Amino acid sequence: MIKTYLIISALCFFIPGALIAQDTAMVSTFKQVRTDTTGQKDLLDVFKAVFKPKTRSPVSLNPAQDKVFFSFLPTASTIPDGGGKMFITSTTAGFYLGDQQTTNLSSFTFTPYFNFKGRFGLPLRSSIWFKNNQWFLLGDTRFMVYPQDTWGLGGNQPEENRMRVDYKYVRFYQSLLRRVTSYFFAGVGYNMDYHMRIKTRQEGTNLQDLSDYAFGTEYGQNSLSSGISLNLLYDTRNNSINPLPGCYSNLVYRLNTPVLGSNRVWHSLYADMRKYISLSPHNTTRQNTLALWTYYWTTLDRGAPYLSLPSIGWDLYNRSGRGIEQNRYRGQSLWYTEAEYRRSITRNGLLGFVLFANMTTVSEPDTRQFNYFHPAGGGGLRIKFNKASNTNIAIDYGFSKGYSSIRLNLGEAF
Repeated sequence: MIKTYLIISALCFFIPGALIAQDTAMVSTFKQVRTDTTGQKDLLDVFKAVFKPKTRSPVSLNPAQDKVFFSFLPTASTIPDGGGKMFITSTTAGFYLGDQQTTNLSSFTFTPYFNFKGRFGLPLRSSIWFKNNQWFLLGDTRFMVYPQDTWGLGGNQPEENRMRVDYKYVRFYQSLLRRVTSYFFAGVGYNMDYHMRIKTRQEGTNLQDLSDYAFGTEYGQNSLSSGISLNLLYDTRNNSINPLPGCYSNLVYRLNTPVLGSNRVWHSLYADMRKYISLSPHNTTRQNTLALWTYYWTTLDRGAPYLSLPSIGWDLYNRSGRGIEQNRYRGQSLWYTEAEYRRSITRNGLLGFVLFANMTTVSEPDTRQFNYFHPAGGGGLRIKFNKASNTNIAIDYGFSKGYSSIRLNLGEAF
């Protein structure tokens, strides 16, 4: 397994370094024009044109010079298996803490959801770039009361193994990174996952029997994982909400220890690599991009609680596995890869579309080998909500064998 970790680390950092040497000029070109919204339209422009609101002060002719760019999206969904209707709102705020030519766009995303049967969540994510990108602060805080199905460990669990698990969940992740060289950052963080009152609904069966896994599966128990992380980041993107051509690589090593309150000692490694390729390098206003994403997530030893094991849809941003039910595949290691084609429909950037395909595999509990591969695919519509922050409303339909779903988000999947 050590060889695997070394290979993943090399892929995550040396290959992007070689690639970015080829497109540094392109990235620079896109950065120079990223605040130019001439000829572009978004839903705010459509609203003004239709309703013609009266304003007491002049409307900004250059929204890129505004201090904060807000996007707001209310929607409704259904919790599976009788959970009832759920109301969701998503608010994204983009802003700059320095010169827009030398400082990346920072963002806050707040996506509360609730229904009238006691299920709700309060997730807040932050991505803060300080002046001239000297420091980068990444945060993820959540409180969730959310039922979720699980099928056990491995990539070949039958559908009849489905079991509903109830728990409360608190997550607190904070990482601070310092720029070492251009585009390369290193830092440390604190990660805490607290799963409380883990219970199953089926009488006569429990999570430990289903998974044949000893850690974090006892009925009614609490599971606390608390530790430090070492972070390496290589990022040439200037806008994480809707990345322009560039490259992203992130390597996170995590050590959970009782010294910081963890129930037991365990280690994990998360390696994430993304590449954005412009298929129209001389056109910096219309979208025509091929986006590639792969990540490898693994526990390095025994002791990780069941609900903290790598699982599809539980990546750092909960964006993987479109077309696959969240949590459907879980194991001690997970490898995921996805490709997406992004294209403008209208010249003014108001409408666009995407086509995507992905593949998921998890390790088998006995051998830790990847034996089963699960493909999914789909497409989606993009509607420009805020042209200054380049924020899209993303409506995606994904499908896989025996399952399909529609996702509604602010911003791209990756």
